[in-house]
Amino acid sequence: MTEQTPRKRKPRRKSPNDAVQQQAGKPTARRVKKRIKKPVKKQAPEAGQNTARNRRPVDPEARSEADKYENPIASRQLILNLVNEEGAMTQQALIEHLHMGSDEQVEALSRRLRAMVRDGQLVQNRRGGYLPVDEAHLIRGRVIAHPDGFGFLVPEAGGEDLYLNARQMRTLLHGDKAVVRVSGVDRRGRLEGMVISVFERANKTIVGRLFIDSGVAFVVADNKRITQDFLVPDDALGGARDGQIVKLDIVQQPTFKNRPIGRVTEVIGDHMSPGMEIEIAIHNHGLPNEFPEAVLAESDAFGDKVLAQHKKDRADLRAVPLVTIDGEDAKDFDDAVFCEPQGDGWRLLVAIADVSNYVKVGSALDTEAYERATSVYFPGRVIPMLPENLSNGLCSLNPNVDRLAMVCEMQLSDTGDVSGYRFYEAVFRSHARLTYNQVAAAVIEKDAKAVKSVKKVLPQLQNLYAMYQLMEKARSRRGAIDFDTVETKIEFTDDQRIKAIRPMIRNDAHRIIEECMIAANICAARFIAKHRLPSLYRVHEAPDDDKLEELRGFLDDLGLRLGHRQSKISPHDYAKLSQQIKKRDDRHLIQTLLLRSMQQAVYRPENTGHFGLSLKHYAHFTSPIRRFPDLIVHRAIKHIIKRLPKRDYAYDPKRMVTMGEHCSANQRRADEATRDAEFALKCEYMLDKIGEEFSGRVTGVVGFGLFVELEDYYVEGLVHITSLPKDYYEFDPVAHHLKGERRGMVFRLSDRVRVRVANVNVDERKIDFELLK
Repeated sequence: MTEQTPRKRKPRRKSPNDAVQQQAGKPTARRVKKRIKKPVKKQAPEAGQNTARNRRPVDPEARSEADKYENPIASRQLILNLVNEEGAMTQQALIEHLHMGSDEQVEALSRRLRAMVRDGQLVQNRRGGYLPVDEAHLIRGRVIAHPDGFGFLVPEAGGEDLYLNARQMRTLLHGDKAVVRVSGVDRRGRLEGMVISVFERANKTIVGRLFIDSGVAFVVADNKRITQDFLVPDDALGGARDGQIVKLDIVQQPTFKNRPIGRVTEVIGDHMSPGMEIEIAIHNHGLPNEFPEAVLAESDAFGDKVLAQHKKDRADLRAVPLVTIDGEDAKDFDDAVFCEPQGDGWRLLVAIADVSNYVKVGSALDTEAYERATSVYFPGRVIPMLPENLSNGLCSLNPNVDRLAMVCEMQLSDTGDVSGYRFYEAVFRSHARLTYNQVAAAVIEKDAKAVKSVKKVLPQLQNLYAMYQLMEKARSRRGAIDFDTVETKIEFTDDQRIKAIRPMIRNDAHRIIEECMIAANICAARFIAKHRLPSLYRVHEAPDDDKLEELRGFLDDLGLRLGHRQSKISPHDYAKLSQQIKKRDDRHLIQTLLLRSMQQAVYRPENTGHFGLSLKHYAHFTSPIRRFPDLIVHRAIKHIIKRLPKRDYAYDPKRMVTMGEHCSANQRRADEATRDAEFALKCEYMLDKIGEEFSGRVTGVVGFGLFVELEDYYVEGLVHITSLPKDYYEFDPVAHHLKGERRGMVFRLSDRVRVRVANVNVDERKIDFELLK
């Protein structure tokens, strides 16, 4: 007989008798046998039955979606809630879960999912399922590429950077935003990352040199952080020839399997042709260098003269001998000044070009000026924030023509402090266009020829100098930091090659204008803060605690002290130490480290003061032709002096945060572009000096060598560690030196050295020096 599988019995409902018997301790036959419960079979829900699967999920942001869209769909939060609850869900699964029927709804959902992937809220797996970005395992951030092929992911939420090896970087370009999973720890103890998805591409175009080798065309990016070569199909060359510098639109971004592909959209020029360094910097950093037609039309409509209706209801200062004082090669004049004695002190007028009269909020000019945020000053070339007929014309305070201005009129006490101020709109004429060297020669050196050239305005220039001497003392009393730094100026030949690199020497005429501008900026910040109107301040925060502690550790070894560790650091502490080291042989080293410990100034709506200038209130008011934050400050001041309602003001605090970040970022972009162009020019300048010997100073110490700046040439290059006398060198990042283990030779920051130019690579932007014994 075959053994039959015993049938499972349904559990019998207990009778009252069973209960009695159990209570009496007499088990029944049914209780002795092990009962096996048969699982209850789930029945399909009847039509209309309210279950979790078939009911429409409640959208927590339904009202907000309805306010925004005529045909609202599931909000981002609802989608995130669903994929968190259900796990990976395809688009079709979401459609069924959300009971979507129409094609319009499906298309809208598809767009929303793509946007959420782009913004790093979701990732999509290989099967098409959408998953939430789990902050515990997946990390969103920005990619910083290294020229050697590897890179790092800087997490958006902060924390330790993730190392990305060369294989992971094959699908990434510098600046991309990606979602990365922590995959382990490398041999150096760094967290390693594995790329899950790229949700934002930073590069739509690149600039580089075209090579055609054996019929294969490819572009090598000029930005050395972009290490992939870009393939260019034959039909996408756009007439470009081998060796030319081109602009490339990226048609296909890199993947793990495929190299990026591009299409030539512009031939910038031939390699090493004059001016190419600046053109490359402009394209590499995405600097807008052509004005749209609408912007030019709007600018041209103002003509070249101040209209009569624009002069109405303004103070008439045309008889006041205001003058501009700038560099010899300046073309846009933002500011004019006038000074005269008043009681025991002085009356100072600072007139600033009234750009806000022409650039209205929301206009094409305004949109373009905000996009640029700043003028960019390259050697021998300017990329202006405003079109030329405004920046060099109507808004430039050219001599002997009517111009509109916002005036800050100040009263200064006999101690050099501002005791009162007021702002108003004016029409005036600059009575002279003067230069710094001209004023210094006439007022300070009393050169007869220079005195004659400024004869008409000499009394007020003498007043300015006398007032400045009091202002300088006030600056010193408040503890403003004044570092002795050197700026350079590149002089060109007629064919745009470098003729010479010379230091720009600051004289007291520079300092006169600087103090006048600082005074006006202080008053602007105070005025806006007093009336509590949203604006942008120029904020410079105190040094970071970690950098400060590192600096103090170094100074301790030299027997120097920077303030008291128990008390908060102050600008007075920096100023005091700067005075103490002026006669020391190592003053350049100490000043360099003091500078490096400082934070970068930024634009913010919070008025938290300026550490370097030792000021509680500071804003940029004096250069609206070339800086957008100054234009915002002008608009705020005008709104206040015209007694307009706050509700009619163009900006709110939230928008001001975004604008401050944008302006700060664009200023950094401009600085980086200028540095890149200058260094490329300097590389070209050094090409015919290979083998020559120079004196220099160590400006940087790193684990792989020394950076040295040549004296009198102001060109920096690298002495690689292999070029130092043979030894095993240990790098001390706190002491900023390399020390030989056997011979004990020490190379420090700011040491004077003698070097020979060993190699110059213009394409790589590298200058190599050899240390001479």
